[in-house]
Amino acid sequence: MPAISTKGLNMPPSPIRKLVPFAEAAKQRGVKVIHLNIGQPDIASPEVALNAIRSLDRTVIEYSHSAGYESYRKGLATYYAEHGIKVTADEIIVTNGGSEALLFGMMACFEPGDEVIIPEPFYANYNSFAMAAGVTVVPVRSTIQQGFALPPIEAFEALITKRTKGILICNPGNPTGYLYSRAELETLRDIVQRHDLFLFADEVYREFCYDGAHHVSAMTLEGVEQHVVLIDSVSKRYSMCGARVGAFITRNEDLYAAALKFAQARLSPPTFGQIASEAALRTPASYFTAVVDEYVERRDILVDGLNGIPGVTCPKPKGAFYCVAELPIDDSDHFCQWLLEAFELDGHTVMMAPATGFYAEPASGKRQVRLAYVLEKKLLQRAVAVLAKALEVYPGRRP
Repeated sequence: MPAISTKGLNMPPSPIRKLVPFAEAAKQRGVKVIHLNIGQPDIASPEVALNAIRSLDRTVIEYSHSAGYESYRKGLATYYAEHGIKVTADEIIVTNGGSEALLFGMMACFEPGDEVIIPEPFYANYNSFAMAAGVTVVPVRSTIQQGFALPPIEAFEALITKRTKGILICNPGNPTGYLYSRAELETLRDIVQRHDLFLFADEVYREFCYDGAHHVSAMTLEGVEQHVVLIDSVSKRYSMCGARVGAFITRNEDLYAAALKFAQARLSPPTFGQIASEAALRTPASYFTAVVDEYVERRDILVDGLNGIPGVTCPKPKGAFYCVAELPIDDSDHFCQWLLEAFELDGHTVMMAPATGFYAEPASGKRQVRLAYVLEKKLLQRAVAVLAKALEVYPGRRP
């Protein structure tokens, strides 16, 4: 039998999806599973986007330009300008989700064996994209005790080697919901300038900032205009995860040209997704006001509820719709599987993502889980009750 590649064998499973078979088995037993494992909002997609698909009148579903439809890229440039980000349509490549944008960026910026520094815990698939591109992830630890704030500049400097070529951040963060301040971003700007690095900024949760906080884009930092790569997506902004439309954005002409060759090789981004996404640019501001208000209420129910459970610690995020909680347990992978296999409360159980998959060294997340507050408030209240009772009886409970 032919051997599987080393890359294929070493590709990590998704902590967000790897427990799906256990969730499906629970549902077959009649248990209702509350899905807090994945960032799939139940918020309705904008009506303007849905109507664009419903009223579509075409005889051919054709390729678009490899960079995406020009009309959509011009619309995106206008959208970014409204958020203080000055880019042109010719500095944007529309991609198959933010995932493809990250992969294009890594392949265009880094040689195999190059290193990218990422504050951890980080979005689990960063590991997967880096492995696919032959890039080595070098984690710099942020801690739950500090609310997952940016590590000090000395921590970054200590990790930089001759193979270091970039830094990757998610702002607001997945999985922590942490929102970087301008001062923190300027610290990163100084490191990038001093060591001539790329700065990848995953800003797909830009609209979701709470408690009066405001998002600062890496694209607004002075002096690193040629260094910043902006990663974006419509998935969470418009609750359109299935559209699979993202964006790779850079002012660096050479980098743009290199990334475009990868885009040409996969021909074009999704036609239907682009049509819906371009229409979504007309979404009224009232949509986001209502969504943000809803997420604040959901956050408070979940995070305050978790912190009310003995032994649980969960910093309150100021952005996105995730939180990381530290639990009084022995092993988050085992606990999350046990919840699906062996525990229910009034016919319900909870599915979460073990935080082991959000660290470069899985053992660092052994007592942590990521939760997404993307469901209606009643379900979140029930989830807190389920977790409180589960932690009382879990066989692997620890002080």
